[in-house]
Amino acid sequence: MRPSGQVALDLGPPYEDGAPSDSDFEEIPHPSQNTYWSQQPPAHAASREEELPLHYMSEEKARRRVTRGPGGNGAYADPVSEKGLDYDAFDDEGKDVYSKMKASKGPISSGRPRRPPPPPPTTVREFFMQNLEHIPPIIYTLLSCWTRFHKIGKSNVVVWDEAHFGKFGSHYLKREFYFDVHPPLGKMLVGLAGLLSGYDGSFGFESGSAYPDTVPYVAMRVMLATFGVALVPLGWYTAVELGMSWMACHLVALMVLCDVAWLCISRFILLDSMLLFFTFTTVFCLAKFHNQQYRPFSFDWWLWLAMTGYSIGCVCSVKWVGFFVTCLVGAYTIEDLWDKFGDLRMSVRDQVRHWAARVGCLIVLPILVYMASFKLHFLVLNHSGPGDAQMSSLFQANLVGNTFSENPLDIAYGSKLTLKNMGWGGGLLHSHVQTYPVGSEQQQVTCYHYKDENNEWVVMPRWDEAPYDPNGPIRFLKDGDAIRLQHAPTTRNLHSHPIPAPITKLNNEVSCYGNATIGDYQDYWVVEVVDDIHRGSKDKYDKIHSLTTRLRFRHQHSGCYLRAANAVLPQWGFKQIEVSCDKENNPKDIHTYWNIESHWNDRLPAGDTKFYKSPFLRDFWHLNVAMATSNNALVPDPDKEDILASKPLDWPFLRVGLRMCGWGDQQTKYYLIGLPVIWWGGSVSLILAVLALGVYIMRQQRKYVDMEPREWEHFLYVCKVAGVGWVLHFAPFMIMGRVTYIHHYLPTLYFSVLMLAHLLDHFVFSSRRFSERTKQIAFGVCVFIVVATFWWFKGVAFGIDGPINEHWGLKWRSSWNIYNE
Repeated sequence: MRPSGQVALDLGPPYEDGAPSDSDFEEIPHPSQNTYWSQQPPAHAASREEELPLHYMSEEKARRRVTRGPGGNGAYADPVSEKGLDYDAFDDEGKDVYSKMKASKGPISSGRPRRPPPPPPTTVREFFMQNLEHIPPIIYTLLSCWTRFHKIGKSNVVVWDEAHFGKFGSHYLKREFYFDVHPPLGKMLVGLAGLLSGYDGSFGFESGSAYPDTVPYVAMRVMLATFGVALVPLGWYTAVELGMSWMACHLVALMVLCDVAWLCISRFILLDSMLLFFTFTTVFCLAKFHNQQYRPFSFDWWLWLAMTGYSIGCVCSVKWVGFFVTCLVGAYTIEDLWDKFGDLRMSVRDQVRHWAARVGCLIVLPILVYMASFKLHFLVLNHSGPGDAQMSSLFQANLVGNTFSENPLDIAYGSKLTLKNMGWGGGLLHSHVQTYPVGSEQQQVTCYHYKDENNEWVVMPRWDEAPYDPNGPIRFLKDGDAIRLQHAPTTRNLHSHPIPAPITKLNNEVSCYGNATIGDYQDYWVVEVVDDIHRGSKDKYDKIHSLTTRLRFRHQHSGCYLRAANAVLPQWGFKQIEVSCDKENNPKDIHTYWNIESHWNDRLPAGDTKFYKSPFLRDFWHLNVAMATSNNALVPDPDKEDILASKPLDWPFLRVGLRMCGWGDQQTKYYLIGLPVIWWGGSVSLILAVLALGVYIMRQQRKYVDMEPREWEHFLYVCKVAGVGWVLHFAPFMIMGRVTYIHHYLPTLYFSVLMLAHLLDHFVFSSRRFSERTKQIAFGVCVFIVVATFWWFKGVAFGIDGPINEHWGLKWRSSWNIYNE
């Protein structure tokens, strides 16, 4: 608290030689020339400060209160040396413009305190002394190398999601196209690690299987663990840039170093170490940029703004969880630009430059980085693979090894074919023997994103026409033909009737009905040609081609259109896409567009056609929609118990852990659980931060002064970075329907760690209430607790051998399933 009883006023230098000024306004003599002011004793001068109403409390209990100053918030009066008085409130002619008060353009007062750069070193000793601050992060980095690499190859089996991401890395090495719900950057880095370690991509990465000698899994784990190593120095330097004391910086680095959840997840062939790395770099770059705000448009200002945008692009290209830290940067930017909008001394030109810089570096640059990862993804995976069916037919036709170009070009009656929906993320028209549990209870019709014989249909004439004769004249399919589509494996006919669809209730249900000899008029579908990608308008041709001709199928009796719009069926529909019959005729609805993908007809010649390449932007958008659709389908199955899954409210206080592998006595066991003191302490600190902010704000309203202006701004700034960052990472999991696991909390944990260190710094390490010795004791206690708890739990990350029940003392909560019951 600022000592009371003294107010320093700096009114500028006195007139030299008593010379009057040229001002036309009334002149007020400088205090040094005023005999009254100069003759007053100090006690009298001190009494000029506002008298406190102490009649209701003792003087010792009362806190100094001050009146609201110009531009202040009433919580404190800024000294003149800071920004309590704004001399620019008067223009050059001395006219009063208080009615249009200008905001202060002083230096920022949050973040890392600015120091002048040291002079260039002239000796090795000077260089060493100037860089002493980098010794602790170097030591922490070496310790991080030991924790991340120690016994990293102990388990020689495929652990947890190595079964997925190791396999995806194999596809890159074999250049086979595959599909996954995550963006490609992290998986390309897995493939790069395999390439650099000499892996040939031949291993299947079946879950729990032992690695053969031909798979350098240890080298791959080490390369990916390097991202985990970098988390520790990033934590240190982020704390430095946030303006924390050296004790708090040590505490942040120690917590990042010792948390066994971050440690464990970094030691395998997974994406999480890369996700955490780019999350950390985004926060670090944001803090660096914040500390350059006092000199806008300088080289460092541009550098860290661009690096923030680049890091955003990278974190979003690993997992979509990266969009949460993007929102944190967005919230900071909105507040920053709003403050600048209120700075009346900033020219319109500078306002526009600030907006353009943010748009270019924080929107355009991340999008370009994100798109570049997909472009590289498409360039590398240029061979046909297991994920072909997720993409458009034209994209597949250009993959090496794809046989679409050999298919017969013209479609005829009797042709067997597959129908691809041309909507974003569209799949193949599919049916299987299972029936709808609701509605007509007839055979289900869906859209499926993988190649399967249940995707095959045969073009047949109507029931009231002559039956199809495989030896008769070839009859080609044309625009306006009414046909039957017979499901090849079951011989049932594509059918619709006025029964609501299971999901999209306003549309009619589509099913399969009858067989090769039984059916009715509701099996008829009229073929409507939209256009042809290669040949143009339908007026220029009369035959329908595979791949390039875009079609719509209108139900002849009801007039509705066959449609698939990425609505996901429940578990009884195997989470496949609903197919319905849309009663509204919307010719622009791309979800009612279909093209013939595969085509078999022994009576027709092979096409041997060279197709146009599919445009990148269309493929990029198509794949992202398919990823979003598959993500939405990852919802918990109420009929099955997933012992690995957990709910978001289980995470902050470590209610559950996760068994990452088999739990037999002869297996090396890894248990994904956080360090309790870090997770519990971080969660409690978030609650205390809200309470502390509330108390401080109420006390400010009552004119109490608890800290200097710069202290308050710094306290608020770090609370916003850590608190808002935590909320933005945690809240989305509360509302999303997909299945969740404890590792989804790991990026969120970082912000609770920052908050814990910040509150300890604010209330203990940087407090004026405690002596330096008391602070050192408190710091030592915190370090001891973190390190001792890490040493107790280190086995869950390094691997536990033998019967798990023999390792006593690891079950700190009854809900943990670490022991065999």
